[in-house]
Amino acid sequence: MNRKAGLNITVGVVLIIALVVGFLLLKGSGDPDKSVSSGSAGLDSQLWTCGMHPEVIMEEPGQCPKCGMDLVPVKQTAIVQEHDHGDMQGIEGKQKDRKILYWKAPMDPSEIYDHPGKSRMGMDLVPVYDDEAAGEGGSVVIDPVTVQNMNVRYTTVQRMDFSREIRAVGLIDYNEENLYTVNTKISGWIEKLYVDFTGQMVQKGQPLLEIYSPDLVTTQEEYLLALNNKKAVSQSKFESIRESAESLLKSTRQRLDYWDIPSSEIERLESTGEVRKTLRLDAPATGVVVHKNAVDGLHVLSGMDLYKIADLSTVWIEASIYDYELPWIQEGQKANAELSYLPDKKYEGKVSYVYPYLDEKARTVKIRLQFRNPDLDLKPGMYANVYLQGKTVPNALVIPNEAIIRTGSRNVVFVTRGEGKFEPRDIKTGETGGPGNDYVQVLSGLLEGEKIVTSGQFMLDSESRLQEAIQKMLKERQQKPRSMETPEKNQKEAMPGKDHEAGQGMPDMQHDQKQGMKM
Repeated sequence: MNRKAGLNITVGVVLIIALVVGFLLLKGSGDPDKSVSSGSAGLDSQLWTCGMHPEVIMEEPGQCPKCGMDLVPVKQTAIVQEHDHGDMQGIEGKQKDRKILYWKAPMDPSEIYDHPGKSRMGMDLVPVYDDEAAGEGGSVVIDPVTVQNMNVRYTTVQRMDFSREIRAVGLIDYNEENLYTVNTKISGWIEKLYVDFTGQMVQKGQPLLEIYSPDLVTTQEEYLLALNNKKAVSQSKFESIRESAESLLKSTRQRLDYWDIPSSEIERLESTGEVRKTLRLDAPATGVVVHKNAVDGLHVLSGMDLYKIADLSTVWIEASIYDYELPWIQEGQKANAELSYLPDKKYEGKVSYVYPYLDEKARTVKIRLQFRNPDLDLKPGMYANVYLQGKTVPNALVIPNEAIIRTGSRNVVFVTRGEGKFEPRDIKTGETGGPGNDYVQVLSGLLEGEKIVTSGQFMLDSESRLQEAIQKMLKERQQKPRSMETPEKNQKEAMPGKDHEAGQGMPDMQHDQKQGMKM
């Protein structure tokens, strides 16, 4: 009986010790301070990920469960967390030591400035510190030796007078303002031809041909009769007779004027009284005969075109440019032309007209340029290479075109912060131009003097995307313990019931022990 009582006492003591230890352990695991510290320790420990599957994050090295590749260590960046109210003076001192890189608009991160103020929407600009820029938006940190092996090249964001050179092929044509047509307003026969082939050079006033017209002969005779009649009745006492003679002379002379009879020819007729059988047509301008219908002995009708003369001292060149080049073109700007068979000779001209319609198939706009042609080198029908220097945008912020990574929806540039730190920056771009048309105008997103990457940025972009994905997963991993607080609380709240049940069992055990001791 004593042996059984001793055994019951031993079992009771062991159960009491186990309950106390369990209660203390549960209390320690439910302590919020200890849970946070353990979570922080978990974040500070080295994690491992897969280069092909960044969503795979392990706490120990090994192989990727998806592709079997060896895991690589995760490059963790410091995550700035919020702290409780503490020493405000110390915090203000740390913020004073922080370096402000630039100021940005709250609603548009690409709208940045090098000084505080208001955004385009009227909101206060917010500062971006160097430590914030290094930890947000997919910023990466790479060993400087690795950067050198990657052959990364840099350039500086600069300002310049920005313009675009436009090249096109143009077709030389006649200047339509200097085209002349020679025709006659009377019917007759060509009796003498002075200019008898196409392409002949003529001077202004040079005889072209002579036409015999019976109507012209009759009208000249009527004019002489009207002139003599006016002289005969000039001393008449009757005013009506004088007026009738004056009206007849005037109508006859007007008929000659309508036939484009020169005034000199009419004056010759008045002075000599000699009627000419033919009418001579002279060249209206200096130029080249580009079309000829006149043939010796040909019967011509009134209004028939006999010659077409073109003044080639100036010519037109019609060229086509793409619609996106149209903003650089305006009437009056200078242009240069070059011929394939005279490559060393340059011709200077200007844009005289921009046609107000678009070729829907080619998506081009036709422009007209005017050039001086004193040596007649620019021959209509030839092709010429045309060079236009677009209008200048003064003091524009520009970067090389090769520095931009275009994703379709974003334009990204990597800004270097030194010591292997690179920050991806979204920018808004304008037109392309500058020397060799290799530069792009920056509308927002960069500041003058910033150093950007021009070669190797695609590898930086891959690393940036990988780091950004990993950091998002780490943040989710950090937030998981907070979401697990409810089950822990439920477990903790369930403990008093268990303790109560254990407490209720203790009197029975003590009662048995007492009975055992009595026995």
